[in-house]
Amino acid sequence: MSIHDRISSLKARHTELKKQVDQEMARPMPDDEVLRELKHEKLHLKDEIHHLELSAH
Repeated sequence: MSIHDRISSLKARHTELKKQVDQEMARPMPDDEVLRELKHEKLHLKDEIHHLELSAH
């Protein structure tokens, strides 16, 4: 898998996590623990994407 393929894959996963966060937030009583985990994973992916993009240039 090339770096560009990996970045695309990570961006797709990041988008999916954003949708999951939005869905959880739309619930009448969002689960704070679920939100914390989703947001943590999203941040981790964002950091990994950033580092890969820097190394790709």
